[in-house]
Amino acid sequence: MILEEQRFLHEDLERLEQGISDRVAEDPKQIRERLSRDHQISGFLTRIQEQSNRLLDIYKDADGSRSREIQSISTGEPLDEFYKQLEGLKDFHRRYPNEPVENLERAYKRKAPVEGDMMTSEVDNMFTGEEAYGRFLDLTMLHEDYLNLPGVKRLSYLQYLDNFDTFTPPQNPMKRADKKTDQYFKYVGSLAEYLENFLKRTRPLEDLDRLFRGLDQEFVKAWEADEVPGWGAEKQTVGPAAPMTEGTGEGIWCRDCEKEFKNENVHKNHLTGKKHIRAAEVKKAGNSTATNGEANGTSSNIGSTIQRLKERAIAEREFRIRKLAATMQGERSDTRVNVERKQGMTERERQMELEALFAESTEPAAKRRDEDSDSDGDEKIYNPLKLPLAWDGKPIPYWLYKLHGLGVEFSCEICGNFVYMGRRAFDKHFNEARHIYGLKCLGITNTTLFREITGIEDALKLWDKIQRDKKKEKSSSDNQVQMEDADGNVMPEKVYYDLQKQGLL
Repeated sequence: MILEEQRFLHEDLERLEQGISDRVAEDPKQIRERLSRDHQISGFLTRIQEQSNRLLDIYKDADGSRSREIQSISTGEPLDEFYKQLEGLKDFHRRYPNEPVENLERAYKRKAPVEGDMMTSEVDNMFTGEEAYGRFLDLTMLHEDYLNLPGVKRLSYLQYLDNFDTFTPPQNPMKRADKKTDQYFKYVGSLAEYLENFLKRTRPLEDLDRLFRGLDQEFVKAWEADEVPGWGAEKQTVGPAAPMTEGTGEGIWCRDCEKEFKNENVHKNHLTGKKHIRAAEVKKAGNSTATNGEANGTSSNIGSTIQRLKERAIAEREFRIRKLAATMQGERSDTRVNVERKQGMTERERQMELEALFAESTEPAAKRRDEDSDSDGDEKIYNPLKLPLAWDGKPIPYWLYKLHGLGVEFSCEICGNFVYMGRRAFDKHFNEARHIYGLKCLGITNTTLFREITGIEDALKLWDKIQRDKKKEKSSSDNQVQMEDADGNVMPEKVYYDLQKQGLL
């Protein structure tokens, strides 16, 4: 049955390619649908790789079973081999009577939603509500872990979004000794893991393994060149530390905390504080390590090597966080804007926004199917006479088409030989922007006198006549003789003689 398996793998690969092409042709409007499509395509690509590897193993024929099967079919009795395989199939179905048959034609097609069911997607359980299907980052828990670290600056969530990838002073005042704790190692590991996971969930079609390998190689080069920020090689000192001479020299200097105090009472109270006691213990442990190093140089070298390996692990996570945060600047800025917006909202407004988002993401399948059926109905409209469509998307009745004369064409040369169907549309177009713009291009400003004129030559002749009449009227008014009566009233000569004949003057 090796040849049948080979045929099945070829069919499976073709069905997978068809499923990918169908989904690539889609244009999802919502980010949820787009992510669901991308994750499905990613799963299909993974299956193509698996099936291709199986097919290559069959073609390699390491054990020679494929060659033997081809030889038995080509040289032996064909019917004997046929009945032998048929008996094997019957025996399999006798042992497993309820075994489902895999239908490749339906396996990679989109399933039609059942009426009354809610549209579910594989991305629904990938993101938290704060992430909004990959639009924003959700660092609330990591912010809590950051605030519990020793020696960190208290930052609000907005400030943390801007500085979570900064591990050097002055933004991050943590000392190098505080970074070597297990708590800090766990924190940077969780942050780097979250950013990697977020990138995989939001960009399933990108080659992220290649990106991660590039980050690892870049870190190795930077570490060997001692160029990782904040993790340069420390100079080892043998014996107790020398007296510190830092500070102004006027006050009291605390060697354990590396801090100067102006007042003696403040210094005494500081000696009993938890911070000083912890710093003194760390200093004492360092001195004991140095003393043991003098007694046994080999153990000291081993201890420094272990410390350097731990520093490398922490530095590698910090380096990865910086690079991953740089690739997600868009989501980072959107997260900041979203947090600021939500801080200005009331609890009720937040709840309404969540309800609207949930209603949009869980749209009933029946509604979408009705919309699809409506669109299918629009495509199947029978309109052989090419009648205009009414408001409901259906052709208007033929008698109404004849009544309005929509079959009569009216052409307007001023509008660029645009054809208007029906007298009503033709009469309306004289007040529309297209016709007015055409008249202005001809130099005609008074458009009210050019109704029913569609020819460019006729419009220009009429405009020239109007201009000549205006000039003639103006010249006649300038040359008109003015007369004055006995009361001092000034009037044209013609009006004066008319009034005089009537005996009114």
